[in-house]
Formats: sequence, structure tokens, C-alpha cells
Amino acid sequence: MKMKLILTTIVAVLFGVGNTVRAQDVSQEPLKRYLYVAEPGIRNYTQYGGHGVIVFDIDDNYRFVKRIPTGGLTDTGKPLNVKGVCGNAATGRLYVSTIRHLICIDLHTDKVLWERTYPLGCDRMSMSPDGRIIYQPSFEKDIWYVLDAASGDEITRVTPKSGAHNTVYGNDGKEAYLAGLRSSILTVTETATHTVKKRIGPFSNRIRPFTINGAQTLCFVNINGLLGFEVGDLETGEKLHRVEVQGYSMGPVKRHGCPSHGIAMTPDEKELWVTDGHNESLHIFDATKMPPVQLHSIKLREQPGWITFSLDGKICWPSTGDVIDVKTRKIVTALTDEKGRMVMSEKLLEVDFVGNKVAAVGDQFGKGYVKPAPQSGDTP
Repeated sequence: MKMKLILTTIVAVLFGVGNTVRAQDVSQEPLKRYLYVAEPGIRNYTQYGGHGVIVFDIDDNYRFVKRIPTGGLTDTGKPLNVKGVCGNAATGRLYVSTIRHLICIDLHTDKVLWERTYPLGCDRMSMSPDGRIIYQPSFEKDIWYVLDAASGDEITRVTPKSGAHNTVYGNDGKEAYLAGLRSSILTVTETATHTVKKRIGPFSNRIRPFTINGAQTLCFVNINGLLGFEVGDLETGEKLHRVEVQGYSMGPVKRHGCPSHGIAMTPDEKELWVTDGHNESLHIFDATKMPPVQLHSIKLREQPGWITFSLDGKICWPSTGDVIDVKTRKIVTALTDEKGRMVMSEKLLEVDFVGNKVAAVGDQFGKGYVKPAPQSGDTP
């Protein structure tokens, strides 16, 4: 167990994966890894895991550990669609958004600290690496709320007028990336001033899920009407490549109306994984080449709409509840709750504890974590 702690710490140092507390802040007890799954994470369908945050023990064959009660209800008491999840190790907090609410949970006590509603609703948010700021998209409206993560208070707004939807905070904390359902442009903000810095694209159609590399030089975007993805240059703003999945045909999908709704990089940026709703599959690409080259496909138990990776990059969690060994490409188990129900969710992440203290928190987005090469004159 001590070796597991050492190895995980090395991975976090090498790739800056997720967010972690300093080594001196945690005792040298065994590392415990848990998967936190926010429900209902497929629309408002409670048949796929009920309501609340379900916690699974990653290292004990995904044994059900507990269910953390959350709010996020309609006026008649029914659970609303969960739209996003994020957390931070330094603050020890987990956040869950619904189409109306943002809910803050203490990871050490499992208590809901507050639940806030916002006039224009909520969607899939992202937070700064230090855990202080949340970029909270409205529910497919014109604006992103910029929030104080401690209180949920509004600091300011960013207004791309794009149909606010998906949000990625850069690993260096200096930029945030905003994608709307009504736009083929990816908006980039400067987080020091919370103002629009640049725009990437246009891409060939409206942007759906997307991810970025660790150097924040490339983005990989799903778009409407494409089984595959497009690649954008985050420095020049240009669209670079269009990559179509080979050997599979597009067809009807149950959700999202998009052939590929889900894309993620392995933390080491060697591979790019892409969803295929109609064929209930994941397609894997070699991301060390540009444009990425298709390598392998994996059949799932249901239609995928999201992809998340473990902090060490060894496990893939698609929204179908399948658990995949990244190296072997094999499905090793599938998530079920305390009632034996199939668990599926597009809103999940890893939370690691050392003793009783949160040591690391993953990300709902499969971002790259390879740091940019030092420039001439930089301090090593």
C-alpha cells in the first residue's frame, strides 16, 4: 500500500494530474482511491443509480461504499438532472450542479454546506486548480457565471452568447475554455480579469464535449454531425484537422443528438478516446501523431455519452458504468449500486484519501497533463 502511495504521488508530480495537497500535508498512511458518481447523471433517469453521490472503492473491485444525500430537487421533490461535478483537494470540497442548482459538499464529513440557485440555471462547470473560482455556465443561455467557490457568490459574468454548456479550466489556472451548444467557436477567457482573450475556430459545426492538452496548445472537439472529432490550435485559433472514425457508420442515438458525445485524453497524452453512441463503442486513437490515428475499438453495454480517466491514467470510466483497463483495453467490471441496479453517469471523478484527509481529486474531463517544455531562460 505504501508503494501505491509513492507511485501515485510520482504520477501526480510528473503529469500534474488533477489537484493534490502537498506531501507534508498528508500522513504516510495507505492511499485509498474512490470513485464519486453523481446521480441522476443520465438526464433525470433515476433507474441508473438513483439520487445522490454514490461512492465506490476503486481498489476493492468497485465495492459500494456509501451514498451521500444531495439536494437539487424540483419544487415537487423530484431529482433534477445532474449537469456537472468537480472538486478540490486543498479545500476538501465537492461540487455538483443540476439544471438549477450548485451544491457544495464537504468531502471530509459528507455534509452539504450550501445549495445555491441561479436565475439562468446551471450546466457543466469547471474550477480553478486552487479551488477558489468556479466557471458555472448558465443552462444553455448567453452567460457563464464566475463564482467564488467558497460561498457560491457571483463575482462577474462572461457573455459569449453561445448557449453555455461545457467548461474546462486550464491546468495552469490562467485560462478557461467555454463551449456553447449554439456555436462553432470555442471561447477562451483570461482568468486574471475574466474577460474574453481569444476565440478558436470556427469548427465545422456546433461544439459538443471537448478536451485540451496539458500545454494548452491544442483542443479536441466533438461536433454535431461527426462520428469523430476535430482538432484546433489554441495559439493561432485555427482549426487544424478533421478526424472521422473509420469502419463504423453513424446512426440514431438515444441522447444528445450527436454521433460522438464524449472525448478524453489519457493523462500522459499518448491516446485520445472518443465515444460512438449508435454503435455503443469507444474508439481509441494514437495522439502522439497529428492528426491522431485510429487504433482500436471497445464495445460497451450501453450508449456512451462521456469519458473520464483515473488519476494514474490506468482506468477508463465511460458513462455506461463499464470499467476499462486502459492497457489491455478490457472491460474488467461494471458499476452497480446497493440495490443491484446498473449505475450510469456522465458526471464522475476520482477522490483519493490518505488517512482521513483528501489527498487528490480528479477531473470530470479527460484532460491532458503533460506540462509544456521549458522555454529558453526559464528556471528549471
